[in-house]
Amino acid sequence: MTTAVAAAARVTAEPDGRGSTALPELAGGGPFALRRTLGAAPGAHVVLIGSLAAPLGGDRLAVHAEVRPGAELRITSAAATISLPGPEAAWLEQRLTVGEGALLDWSPEPVIAAAGSHLVLTTRIELAAGARLRYREEQVLGRLHDWTRGAGPGRLTSRLTVRQAGRVILDQQTDLGPGAPGWDGPACLGGHRAVGQLLTIGLSAPAAPEEGRDAVLMRLPGEEVNLLTALAPDALVLRRLLAG
Repeated sequence: MTTAVAAAARVTAEPDGRGSTALPELAGGGPFALRRTLGAAPGAHVVLIGSLAAPLGGDRLAVHAEVRPGAELRITSAAATISLPGPEAAWLEQRLTVGEGALLDWSPEPVIAAAGSHLVLTTRIELAAGARLRYREEQVLGRLHDWTRGAGPGRLTSRLTVRQAGRVILDQQTDLGPGAPGWDGPACLGGHRAVGQLLTIGLSAPAAPEEGRDAVLMRLPGEEVNLLTALAPDALVLRRLLAG
């Protein structure tokens, strides 16, 4: 008997005509519940809440967010997303669409690959001309007690594709953890256990990292596109490096 879950959570934001942002669609799905918080005018703030232990091996989950022209939306999460082991890989799709003059701030807590798990994470971002984006992504290999009991991390295969006005400006894939070639060598993580990036489009660039830090700030093709990438020994240090 299979216990795998297939579900999608959806949120749509649009201007409410009074200088703020309305949410005509706010629908949780499977292990994901969505809640709007107060005090985020003129934009809306939605918190992603995990109502079940997920993603579990075999699950196929999705989060879709659309920010219509002129709206502003921030999405965070109440806790980290922990990928758990199962008979096969789990799949998580994130599809984000931002209209002209709109703003999306995507800042969830880290994705953690627990020992024995394999998560395939796919993120597709579609930006109209003049759309603004702040996208923070943090990935951690293994929980602390996984390492202390000698179990090590799980595997995390991730692909991020960003299009601006129909043009691909970023398309990258990483494969980290047991079974991925060379993932822990000097050409990849080099002994680190946390990796992340902060992508800003149409906004002020993040602060350049201090010399000697395992971080780099790059200017990418497109309109005001900046990417800050960092490696760290743990999630706390990674968050500090991405604070720009």
